[in-house]
Amino acid sequence: MALSLSSSTAIHGSLSSSSSHEHIKVGSKFGSFQPLDRASILSTPARRLVVKPLNAEPKRNNSIVPAAATIAAPEVGEKIEVEDYEKLAKELENASALEIMDKALAKFGNDIAIAFSGAEDVALIEYARLTGRPFRVFSLDTGRLNPETYKFFDTVEKQYGIHIEYMFPDAVEVQALVRSKGLFSFYEDGHQECCRVRKVRPLRRALKGLRAWITGQRKDQSPGTRSEVPVVQVDPVFEGLEGGVGSLVKWNPVANVDGKDVWNFLRAMNVPVNSLHSQGYVSIGCEPCTRPVLPGQHEREGRWWWEDAKAKECGLHKGNLKEDNLNGNGNGASVHANGTTTVADIFDSKNIVSLTRPGIENLLKLENRSEPWIVVLYAPWCRFCQAMEGSYVELAEKLAGSGVKVAKFQADGDQKTFAQQELQLGSFPTILFFPKYSSRPVKYPSENRDVDSLLAFVNALR
Repeated sequence: MALSLSSSTAIHGSLSSSSSHEHIKVGSKFGSFQPLDRASILSTPARRLVVKPLNAEPKRNNSIVPAAATIAAPEVGEKIEVEDYEKLAKELENASALEIMDKALAKFGNDIAIAFSGAEDVALIEYARLTGRPFRVFSLDTGRLNPETYKFFDTVEKQYGIHIEYMFPDAVEVQALVRSKGLFSFYEDGHQECCRVRKVRPLRRALKGLRAWITGQRKDQSPGTRSEVPVVQVDPVFEGLEGGVGSLVKWNPVANVDGKDVWNFLRAMNVPVNSLHSQGYVSIGCEPCTRPVLPGQHEREGRWWWEDAKAKECGLHKGNLKEDNLNGNGNGASVHANGTTTVADIFDSKNIVSLTRPGIENLLKLENRSEPWIVVLYAPWCRFCQAMEGSYVELAEKLAGSGVKVAKFQADGDQKTFAQQELQLGSFPTILFFPKYSSRPVKYPSENRDVDSLLAFVNALR
């Protein structure tokens, strides 16, 4: 574990050597907790619950690991003061990641743990080390991680002298899912069910033994879901040790840090990183659901690439999904009572034809078109669509007068089901080419959305 339960020695230093850090009495045997006597309680300078394990083995030579669902009840009860975390988030808005980390560890001590995925959030562990305070780290082993990620876990443990507390999915639930739906059902019906079994439920069990947790969420990390992540918040989804709404606090120390600055920090501090990063992986999850991204693509395009941008959360941070991201239109935009939306349309150009539903239906019916068409199926709120807007507009300019029509069709909301069934829509954006003498459109297969790649596609089929 990140904090040894059988010793008072903390990571990178002794708890007893610092007057600013509290002394914690725990039983010498894992899972056996001794209540503090009254004299000790009265002499303790600050509030503290008895240390509770995150359901992981304390030493490598132990052969028996406690059941994942076993949570030790606190031996000492106490009244938790209510704090305004919205106010605290505003106060820390301009604070450094190190300052926020220090505040979190100081406030919650052994009742808080860092969630480590095996990606660039290793920066959190380095920040925790720099505070000089003891800290705990846990990770979700889904059973489907890349071999490189498992090797990275081992490297991190040795580098920092810690023991990561692993949480595993329930074997019976995994077995039922695989037997009934196969190993790769998520490619057909979405990743949420598999993530719920392999990640969300194990996380819920882990968090029930804590009062707070630390994540590596950043505002620039995921289109449509993390742009408003605060540095600290009451967790909107999960429950903590005391149970009930508001019983768990969520800290996001790097919320305001750009991805490039995280990497500058890792390089400056010579922090070990997952070898998958050198292969083009940025956001790293389970092996079947993670792939490298191409230059210019957003990092989350490497996760669940067959799904919409707004769905790129596994459930661990479901609270990021606003209600307007899940409205009936399914477009991720804020819809007002009069039906208008705050998201402006994209691909606006005199060289791009805006197709209506009847228009694209007619295009589908034509077997002998007078001219070929290239059409992008898009959603205005989609960051990936927005990212390729310049390339597509430039493509339209290059093809002006060439005999190839360039068009767009807004395929979200009420049109999404039709687009999925009739237009091969998988995720946004989807690009189709309607040849001159063919009834069926050809789907653009590449993730390269620069103008040269799009032009090569058109020229190969025109």
